[in-house]
Order: sequence, then structure tokens, then C-alpha cells
Amino acid sequence: MTKNLRIVLIEDDDVLRMGYESLLSDVNDFVVVNSYGSYDLAKKYLESDEPDVILLDIQMPGTNGLQALPFIKKTLPNTNIIILTVFDSPEMVFEALTLGASGYLTKNSSASKIIDAVKEVNTGGGAMSTNVARIVMHSFQKNLNSPLTKRETEILERIANGQTKSQIANELFIDPETVRSHVKNIYIKLDVNSKSEAIKTAREKRFI
Repeated sequence: MTKNLRIVLIEDDDVLRMGYESLLSDVNDFVVVNSYGSYDLAKKYLESDEPDVILLDIQMPGTNGLQALPFIKKTLPNTNIIILTVFDSPEMVFEALTLGASGYLTKNSSASKIIDAVKEVNTGGGAMSTNVARIVMHSFQKNLNSPLTKRETEILERIANGQTKSQIANELFIDPETVRSHVKNIYIKLDVNSKSEAIKTAREKRFI
């Protein structure tokens, strides 16, 4: 007899949550043990739910999905977590995967894709929407002949994502003056005179 796959949903949109619940409950060997409107509501029950797989939204009231990931992994190290969200920015994808998510789907994923993803992560696979897989692939395809150092690349990527020099300094724990000096070196190496030119050139040459 096959063991039922225990699933927990954490999603703040009631309609979507009910939709996922109905979709997954109809699958043989799947059982939706519980569904919650936020991680804050779910956290005290998760251990007793004993889920094999958790479908986790990112944007929720209170603790968001990315903040919740390390806590869930600590409490339930053997549970596979699939992020199911509208966001597919490279930063969010990599943060989620770094924090221990087994899969990352966007909410426009088909019903069959969601069902396959649950099965896949439960057998040790990783599940991703096509657009998310493309982001991951692109990051591995960066031009290895870039003249930029690792730190310069990181700073230029953050600038391209709209961060200011002071935000970058705070997040990388460096002096704003150091950020300015890196930016100057980036301009010299790429032979450009502005932020937009630097981003455009670096993207065209796949340095970022």
C-alpha cells in the first residue's frame, strides 16, 4: 500500500488556497493535511502536521515566505518546500533556493505542473517553472571573460536592480566611498560614462 503524501499549503489568498487544496486533494496518494493563510498562523501546527511537502507563498501578512523558510527547515529538515509565488526576480529565486527551497513555481503554472512538482520534490528532484529555470540557467551562463571582479559584478547587479549606493554599502557592510570607488572602476573597465550605459554594456556582454 502506498503511503499518502502529506501536503500543507501556506497561502494568504483564500480563493487560490482553496483552488490548490481542491486540485491536490483530487490526486491519488495526496492528502492535504492543512492549509493556512500565513506562516504566523501555521507555525505552531507544522510539526504535528508532519508534512512531506509544503507549498509556500512569499508575500503574506506578517512573516513572509522567504523569512519563514529557515525556520521551517530548522523545524522540519526533511520536509520539501516549494515556493509558489507571483514573483520571479533572480534575487528572490536565488534567495529561496539558498535558504533551502526544493522548488520554485510561479502562480501561472498549470495544474499539472504543480502536481508534477509535488511528486518531483518528494523523490529528491528540484521543480521550477520554465521562466525560473531560465533565470537559473542564465546565471550559470555568465561570460567568464568578464573584466569585472566578483565584487564589482555584485555591485553592478545591485545597481541594475535599482539599489542606491548607500543601500549597497549597508547590505554589503562596506563604506559608501568604497562603493563609489568600485563604480568608478566599473565605468573605466567597461569604457562607459553612466549607470545606464554600464548596465546596458554589462548585460549585452553577459557580465551580469
